Amino acid sequence: MKGLYHHLREAWKKPDKKVLQSRMVKWRAGNAIEKVEKPLRLDRARALGYKAKKGFVVFRVRVNRGGRKRERAGVKGRKTRKQTIRKTLKMNYKWVAEIRAARRYPSLEVLNSYNIGKDGKHYFYEVIMVDTSKQEIKTDRTTKWITKKGNKKRAERGLTSAAKKSRGLRSRSPNMKVRPSLRAWHRQGK
Repeated sequence: MKGLYHHLREAWKKPDKKVLQSRMVKWRAGNAIEKVEKPLRLDRARALGYKAKKGFVVFRVRVNRGGRKRERAGVKGRKTRKQTIRKTLKMNYKWVAEIRAARRYPSLEVLNSYNIGKDGKHYFYEVIMVDTSKQEIKTDRTTKWITKKGNKKRAERGLTSAAKKSRGLRSRSPNMKVRPSLRAWHRQGK
């Protein structure tokens, strides 16, 4: 006998394309960051620390795919080719989504995130955030670690799981150029 979370996990390995497509049409029409009542992937959210109690909030975040093409200000009257900046952003999209959610809601702290879909133009993530001022969070032994002073602005400081993966901190090696930091290695690690 397999449990509910096992079947949810298996269903998300090959999701129904028509259902997902119709959902993405609605997500594209909405705001880039939207609060959701319940996590779409309950098994993944629970594995990452989500609990259905006061203090936990889930947001759906939409991030544009593709390179980081940006218009450069003040280059009128020059080559069209020179009027944009084309750079590869050295952050993964999940980390970008976490930072955007954290900046929109500064009173909440990012716990973790997971992807819920992608189309030709966007990635969609659900970001689990925690209200550290709630008493339910402060008294729960599994979540009170996030209320400590050293865990403020986790997403911006690159302390979330997605950020650590992007920074290359998943494996330890004495000659890796990402430790102790990229600045220490003159940005050679990426």
